[in-house]
Amino acid sequence: MKKKIFVVVIILAIITLVSGIVLLFLGKDSNASYVSVNLSKLDDIKTYGKDDFDNFLSDYQIQEPIDFLRKTNLGKYIKYIDIDMEGKELYKKIYKLVRGKNYFVITTNTDDQFFKTGFDKKKIFRVQGSYRLLQCSTPCHDKLYDAEDICNKLVQNIDKDLKVPSNLVPKCPKCGENMEVNLRKDGTFVQDSNWYSMANRYDKFLNDNKDKKVLFLEFGVGFNTPSIIRFPFEEMTSKNKNFTLIRFNKDSRCFYNMGCRFIEVREDLNKFFS
Repeated sequence: MKKKIFVVVIILAIITLVSGIVLLFLGKDSNASYVSVNLSKLDDIKTYGKDDFDNFLSDYQIQEPIDFLRKTNLGKYIKYIDIDMEGKELYKKIYKLVRGKNYFVITTNTDDQFFKTGFDKKKIFRVQGSYRLLQCSTPCHDKLYDAEDICNKLVQNIDKDLKVPSNLVPKCPKCGENMEVNLRKDGTFVQDSNWYSMANRYDKFLNDNKDKKVLFLEFGVGFNTPSIIRFPFEEMTSKNKNFTLIRFNKDSRCFYNMGCRFIEVREDLNKFFS
C-alpha cells in the first residue's frame, strides 16, 4: 500500500508540475499529454486471440469454422465486443487523468472504448481498425461501412443450424465480393480517409508539442505490435529531454536509455485505480 501511494504521489506530482508550466496538459501552451492504451484485456471485456480459437468456437457454438460472416455468431460477437458494449470504468478513470488537458490518444484496440468514455473523437488515432466497420475483402475500394444494421439482421435471423440466409451475407456494393471486418491482419486492411485524418492529427500533435514538456502515459502495451506505440514512445523519450514516459505494465522492459525520465508501474491497473 505504501508503495502504491508513493507511486501515485510521484505521478500526480509530475502531472501537476507539467500542468503548472502552461495552459494545456502541463502548463501554458507548452505542454502536452499523450496516452496509449491496451486496456480491454484489463477490464471485464472478454477478447480472443490467435491461441483462443477453440474457446471462441465453443463460447459462440460455432460448429464449423467457415464463412464467419454467414454465421450469426460473428454478428453476435461484434455486437458483444463493440456495438452493444458500454464504456468501461477503467477507460473512464484514464479519461479523468487527461480531462481538461492537451492530450492525444493512440491505440491499437479495436473495440472503440475510447469513443464511448468521454475522450474527444478528434484526439484519437485508432490504428488497427474497428470491429464495427466492414470493408470489401478484396478490397476494390477504400470506403468503410458501419456493421450495426448488418449484425442486427444476422443475429435476428439465426436458424436451428446456427446459420443465416445467404442473402444476408454482406457483399461489397462495388464488386460483389464478401465484406469482412476492418481489422489489420494483412495487406488488404483498408485505411480510409478518416484513418488518414486521424494519422495527420496525431502527427500534428507530436510536431506541435516537440519542444514542450510531454508526458507519455502507456497502459498495457505489449509486444504484439511494438513498432506502433511501445518502441516509438521509448525512442522519442530517449531523444527529447522534455519527454517523460510512464509505463503501466507488468513487463516493463525497455530498449532505449531514458534515464530518470522513465517510470515503470507494474501493479494491476484495476487495483491501482481502485
